[in-house]
Amino acid sequence: MANSNSRPEDSSVRHAPASTLAEMAEKSQLDFELDFYAAVLSAQPNFIDVLRAHATNLTLKGRYEDGMTIDQRLILLRPSDYLAHYNLACSYALLRQPDLALKTLRRAIELGYRDFRYMKQDRDLESIRRDPRFKQLLREFENR
Repeated sequence: MANSNSRPEDSSVRHAPASTLAEMAEKSQLDFELDFYAAVLSAQPNFIDVLRAHATNLTLKGRYEDGMTIDQRLILLRPSDYLAHYNLACSYALLRQPDLALKTLRRAIELGYRDFRYMKQDRDLESIRRDPRFKQLLREFENR
């Protein structure tokens, strides 16, 4: 007798092969998300929220240049988005490109980024934090 809580097997439902499930179980959450977001972006290349999440995950994985490429793409799609500029500044800082990092950070602030407390402790900006231009930038905008 069938359990009243069970549903009849739908022949249209496809089940993943056991090998695929085993491979998925072996992946870290980060690796799973990287693959997932890459697949979404192959179908919807300008999906802003997925681009943001994917860039963040690439950076977390240490793939700074790949993250920077997506950050640059976000700037093209959303040129007035202060968060996109801030994230691109972080990518430049991680890649030890202080001139571009500071220029892009300035643009983020000009567009409205105002979390100065976070900026002072963001590990992604570590390479430019002692730069006098960084300190000047903070002084210039914190007092506004």
